[in-house]
Amino acid sequence: MSEQSKVVVITGAGSGIGRAFAIALIHEGHHVVLSGRRELKLIETAQLAGANHQSTLVVPTDVTRPDQVEILFEKTNSEFGRIDVLFNNAGIFPPSDLLEEVKFDDWQKTVDINLTGTFLCTQHAFKMMKDQDPRGGRIINNGSISAQVPRPNSAAYTATKHAITGLTKSTALDGRKYNIACGQIDIGNALSAMTNKMQGGVAQADGSLAVEPTINVENVTKALLYITNLPLDTNVLSMNVMATQMPFVGRG
Repeated sequence: MSEQSKVVVITGAGSGIGRAFAIALIHEGHHVVLSGRRELKLIETAQLAGANHQSTLVVPTDVTRPDQVEILFEKTNSEFGRIDVLFNNAGIFPPSDLLEEVKFDDWQKTVDINLTGTFLCTQHAFKMMKDQDPRGGRIINNGSISAQVPRPNSAAYTATKHAITGLTKSTALDGRKYNIACGQIDIGNALSAMTNKMQGGVAQADGSLAVEPTINVENVTKALLYITNLPLDTNVLSMNVMATQMPFVGRG
């Protein structure tokens, strides 16, 4: 492993932003741990990057399961001996529904994946980062524009993403003594499986339906690479990357 290469753990690495970021990291010479629920999708990510077995590690993981998260970090430590960056990317957007009609199962699943999964991975990253030599590391949380301004009929998703902002700040504060930096990237309308439905129109606060502009995920990965490659004495606590003409500023 070269002095410049980092060990990066990505959750939700089987598609979308997680996959694009993983491929970009591998092309830069970093070592990447690919985590997600679907093993075949993770293997596909590694193949698309042209990765070899020395540069990647595939670890199927359900981030809502504490035992599986523990295995993810144990295997990372066993294979690479450290972790430099954790990208908490795994998340879901549940079915849009009136607040009073949200199904409890949808609420609970969203909280479990978007919030609890991020916390569990952060906790294990802390344990590794504070004990390794050199000490410290970086955690990047995938928030959302919805961490700042909600969409209509998105109570569960919005609540978890607002909570991620609080977790990011607590992580940044509690990580100082261990030289652990933590920041959040809030992404607006990156084109992925999660945003494909935008092509058919998205509910607006005034009750109308409108097609919203999207951006290529490659433009998000450029921002993530910038944060990843910063020295640990520099942190990006919060960053917005969004379609210029999407309804965010002035939403509602």
